[in-house]
Amino acid sequence: MEHFNFFIALLISNLLLIIMAIVLRKQRKKQITKCFYILLFLMFIWSMSLTLQIIFQKSDINPVFFEGLASFGAEFISLAFLALGVVFSNSKIVLHKKHLFLLVIPVISVILMLTNTKHHLYYIQYSTNLNSTVSGPYMLIHSLYTYGIFAIALIYFLKYTFKNAGFFSKQAWLIVIGALIPIGVNILGTFGIVPMTVYVTPICFSFTILFYAFAIFKFNFLSVTPIAMQRIVDRISDSFIVLNEDNIITDFNDTFLKTFDLKASSVRNKNFIDFVKKIDNLDIDSISKILERCKISTDTFLYKKNFQIADKYFNIEVNGIFSKNSFLGCLILLKDVTQHIKDMQTIEENQGMLMEKERLASLGQMIGGIAHNLKTPIMSISGAAEGLKDLTKEYDISIGDPSVTNEDHHAIVKDMNTWIDKIQTHISYMSDVITAVKGQAVAFTESTGDSFTLKELLTYVDVLMKHELKNALVELNISLLVPDTLSLKGNINSLVQVINNIISNAIQSYNGKPNKNIDFIIKMSSNNLIFTIQDYGSGIPKKVQDKLFNEMITTKGKNGTGLGLFMSYSNIRAHFNGNMTFESEEGKGTKFIITIPMN
Repeated sequence: MEHFNFFIALLISNLLLIIMAIVLRKQRKKQITKCFYILLFLMFIWSMSLTLQIIFQKSDINPVFFEGLASFGAEFISLAFLALGVVFSNSKIVLHKKHLFLLVIPVISVILMLTNTKHHLYYIQYSTNLNSTVSGPYMLIHSLYTYGIFAIALIYFLKYTFKNAGFFSKQAWLIVIGALIPIGVNILGTFGIVPMTVYVTPICFSFTILFYAFAIFKFNFLSVTPIAMQRIVDRISDSFIVLNEDNIITDFNDTFLKTFDLKASSVRNKNFIDFVKKIDNLDIDSISKILERCKISTDTFLYKKNFQIADKYFNIEVNGIFSKNSFLGCLILLKDVTQHIKDMQTIEENQGMLMEKERLASLGQMIGGIAHNLKTPIMSISGAAEGLKDLTKEYDISIGDPSVTNEDHHAIVKDMNTWIDKIQTHISYMSDVITAVKGQAVAFTESTGDSFTLKELLTYVDVLMKHELKNALVELNISLLVPDTLSLKGNINSLVQVINNIISNAIQSYNGKPNKNIDFIIKMSSNNLIFTIQDYGSGIPKKVQDKLFNEMITTKGKNGTGLGLFMSYSNIRAHFNGNMTFESEEGKGTKFIITIPMN
C-alpha cells in the first residue's frame, strides 16, 4: 500500500481525536467545550476522508472525490479555531447575524471543491503530492482567507496566555508549540526535507489540537485562575469565590480555604447554594435572590446581615462577571469584618463613659454658678438669723417692763415675721437650686413620663444659667409667646440640659466680649412647640456644620469633647420625638431651633 506511513499516522490522528472527544465528555458543557467538539468533529471528517482516500487508492474512485469529502471539515477548521481562540480569551462568545459573513468563503470553497472537475478553479491538476499539484486561481483566495483566520485565532490564544500566565508558563509553551507544528512541517516540506502530501496538514493539525487541549483543559485555564494571577489573589486578605452561570464554584483563593478550614477538593465544582446551607445563620433565600439579580445587572450587591463562623464575622459582596454584556458568572467576596465589629463594641462600651464625662463636665461648670447662687441666700439667712436673735433678746428683756407697751410688743413680732418671710424666700430659692442640680445629676439616658410646665422649665434654666450669664455679662432675653402653664410630657432635666448646653455655646460664641444678647423665643406653630435660641457671635465654621449632628465634633479644641450637641440632638429625637436644626453664618451668629410636637 502506497503512503503506508501516512496511513498509520492518519489512524493515530483519528484515534487521538476520538480519545480527546471521550475525555471532553468529563468536562462541563461550556462554550469552550462545545467549540472543541466542533473542532474535533471537523478534524475527524478531514482526517477520515483522507484515510479512506489511501484505502481506496487502487479503486476506480477519483481521489478528488475524497478531497471533496475532506473539504466539509478542512474548509471550516480555521473558523472553528477562531471561535475557540475568542472563547478562550473572553470566556464566552455571543454570535450575531454579521458573523455569518465569515462562512461565505468556506462555503464557496466546498462548492468549488465538489465541482472542481467542471471549472478547475480550485485545482487545475490534483495530486496527493503537493509538489505535483497545479492550483487554480481560487486557491490564492482560499489560502489567504484560511491562513489569515488562523493567524487571528493564534493572536487571541497568545495574547491571553502571555497576559495572564506569563511568557514562560507551561500553558504558553503548549500554545506556541501547537501553533509551530503545522508551520514547521510545511516549511520542511517546502525545502524537500519531508515529503509534502495532502496528508501532512491534517496530521499536524491533529497534534496541534492535542497540545491546545492540554493547555486549556489539563491546566484548567477557564476554571482556575492562571498561575501568576493565582499567586497574587492567594495573598489577598479577603476570601473570594468565583461561580459560573450555574452557581458552581470554579475558583477561590487560599484565604478562603484557610479561613473556613477547607480542602480544595471539597469545594471545587460544588454548588454554592448547597455549600452555604451548612452555615446556620445565613438566609439562603436572600443569597439566592442576589445571585439571580447579578445575572442581569453589573451592580454590586451586598448581603447586609453579618454572619459569624467560630469567632469571626463576615459580610458578603456579590458582583456579576460580564464580557461584552454576556453573563459569565459571579465573584463573591467574603469580607472579614471581625475587627470592625469588635471596634464598634468597644466604642459602644466607651460611649457611656464619654457621655458620663461630658455630663460631669457640664455639672462641674455649673458648680461655680451654683456656689455663687447659694452664697447670697445663705448670707441673707445668716443675717436674718442674727436679726431674729437680737429681736428675741429685746423681747426677753421687755417682759415685765412696764415701760414697754403692747404696741412695742406687736412691733417686735412684726419685725420677727419680716425676717422669717425673708428666710422662707431664700429657702425656697435654695430648694429650687437643689432640685435643679439633683435633676441634672440623674443619668442623661434616663427618661420619665412626668409632665412639666414651661414656667418650671424656665425656672430651672434661670437658676442654672444665671451665674454663667452674669459672669460673661451676657443678657438672656426670653420671649414667651405661649402661656407659661403649657404642659409638656417628658423629662424636664433632659430638656433643661439641652437648652443650657445651647445657651452655654452661645455665650462662648462671643469669645469673652461683654454686653451681648441671646434671644430665647418660645412659640407655637402647627401644633408644635418651637424653641429658638439665637446668638450674634462668631458662627459655626462650614466644615463643622456638615458634621454637627452626625459626629462627636467640637470647635473648642482640647476643651471640648464634641458630645454636647451630638447628645442634645439624640436626646430631642429619642425622648421628645422632636427635631433639632440650626442656621449659622460665620461672623453673624447661630440660631438653634428645637421643635417638639404637642400631640
